[in-house]
Amino acid sequence: MLQNIRDNSQGWIAKTIIGVIVVLMALTGFDAIFQATTNSNDAAKVNGEEISQNELSQAVDMQRRQLMQQLGKDFDASLLDEKMLRDSALKGLIDRKLLLQGAQDSKFAFSEAALDQVILQTPEFQVDGKFSAERFDQVIRQLGYSRMQFRQMLAQEMLIGQLRAGLAGSGFVTDAQVLAFARLEKQTRDFATLNIQADSSTVKLTDDEVKAYYDKHAKEFMTPDQVVIDYLELKKASFFDQVSVKDEDLQAAYQKEIANLSEQRRAAHILIEVNDKVTEAQAKAKIEEIQARLAKGESFEALAKEFSQDPGSASNGGDLGYAGPGVYDPEFEKALYALSKDQVSAPVRTDFGFHLIKLLGVEAPEVPTFASLKDKLVRDLKTQQVEQRFVEATKQLEDAAFEASDLAQPAQDLKLTVHTSAPFGREGGEGIAANRAVVTAAFSPEVLDEGANSTAIELDPETVVVLRAKEHRKPEQMPLESVDGAIRAQLAKEHASAAAKTRADELIAGLRDGKTALDKPVDGQNWKVIEAATRSQEGIDPAVLQALFRMPKPESKDKPTFSSVTLPDGSLVVVRLNGVNEAAAPSDEEKAQYRRYLASRVGQQDFAAYRKQLESEADIERF
Repeated sequence: MLQNIRDNSQGWIAKTIIGVIVVLMALTGFDAIFQATTNSNDAAKVNGEEISQNELSQAVDMQRRQLMQQLGKDFDASLLDEKMLRDSALKGLIDRKLLLQGAQDSKFAFSEAALDQVILQTPEFQVDGKFSAERFDQVIRQLGYSRMQFRQMLAQEMLIGQLRAGLAGSGFVTDAQVLAFARLEKQTRDFATLNIQADSSTVKLTDDEVKAYYDKHAKEFMTPDQVVIDYLELKKASFFDQVSVKDEDLQAAYQKEIANLSEQRRAAHILIEVNDKVTEAQAKAKIEEIQARLAKGESFEALAKEFSQDPGSASNGGDLGYAGPGVYDPEFEKALYALSKDQVSAPVRTDFGFHLIKLLGVEAPEVPTFASLKDKLVRDLKTQQVEQRFVEATKQLEDAAFEASDLAQPAQDLKLTVHTSAPFGREGGEGIAANRAVVTAAFSPEVLDEGANSTAIELDPETVVVLRAKEHRKPEQMPLESVDGAIRAQLAKEHASAAAKTRADELIAGLRDGKTALDKPVDGQNWKVIEAATRSQEGIDPAVLQALFRMPKPESKDKPTFSSVTLPDGSLVVVRLNGVNEAAAPSDEEKAQYRRYLASRVGQQDFAAYRKQLESEADIERF
């Protein structure tokens, strides 16, 4: 438990900030939630600020992708409910909008310098422990971001993180609460158990009992509501053989590719901040003093370690590593790119304060040959054409399916094959029926009752289908003969468990009134005695452990308390609580850990209440 408390009580701000980065590295398409859109159809409005249908669609897609990445090969698409995904995604977007508005109203702010430090010190953007502009560009490009878009998104996430940390970090608990929690958490219990088996083999059932159960639970013995569908499948991959790439387009793409390569410059700097305690004049005087010492031959690295107020680089002699254009403040970057190797700039004023900048090195970009990039360029150019054809074919398929009374004509128009599924129910099935959108469409009133073709359904980014119901197999009563075995097994288990419960109740009654000795075997079975069990004791059934710590404290050692627990197989466990052991007072270190844990839990509750308050006071319209 103490380790859990340690894990849950440290680093609110760090977890918030770095957690955002880590999540970003794991997902694709995440930026689509936050990018501006020209779609005029709104999904919701939050205090007058719009959430577009396009944002919502992208958020739903992101949730689906996240589930696929988390579950991997164990991912079961049939478990996904599109309406549930949509509702969850819209709630997430509304919550995010509310929290951003709350952070802005509360005047939370995140400086550009702090934002730079997070980016520079994020492991996902580093190579060999140092920030790599090339790696940074590669990662955010894979996510679909420009540098400005990424910084804007990250700044918003950090504002929300500050708001969360500010509220959650303000939680507190009293000494009495800490001691009460410690007393309960460290308490142990002495107990004994006795198993009473439920023996189904001894139960004798009559045909009348089975028939009565069958009649009473008739709705449980129905065949599933099933459908067989015909469907057309349009795959993006089928278009690759239909497109070609011109040599001039390849050359143009190559030139564009290498044009994105930029020179990398390794900078070091000494920063003197301008803030509430240091005026501009004082900071300027200090940087000029350092400049004079450099002119006399003192080491830039040593002076950076002594005077620089940039915590991310001072200990490293001011070294910022290699970076390309667009990473630093514009004034900083302008001065850096005007320097020659080993040259130091004059004092440079930025939003952070005054800098002395030294150019440590320059790396020219490595330009790959056309031959080395040709296959990639061909694939990229073909992908663009295929994407366009796929979009056009999808629209054609959807229009044709809407106009046709079956799938034969759309199949002929697009040279596709009509496939037929195996029967499947509302819970889904195998193959195409594993996709929840397909199941939803197949059982929709339009398809199932009206006999219409469905709209285009995206199975994945590479595949689209349209379908129609071929056969509807409605639920029917299953014959008694087919479920007789299952009914007998269920009834036998119930009767055996009831008999075991009766025996347990009789035994407990005898133990309480003294007719049955506490220290003697019962039915040839000895009590299993366990001393000083904790709330997380290993080797004990969780249901037994939970019941144990709910039992009242015995009046005395010779008057234990009793309870019984029914196990999943119908057997029972008689629990005899012999004693409750109060723990020693917690140490100062333990009290501090308990206090942090409880305060963080209170803080989380406060943050949840604040978010609920924002929602209750907001003007939220869902469309």
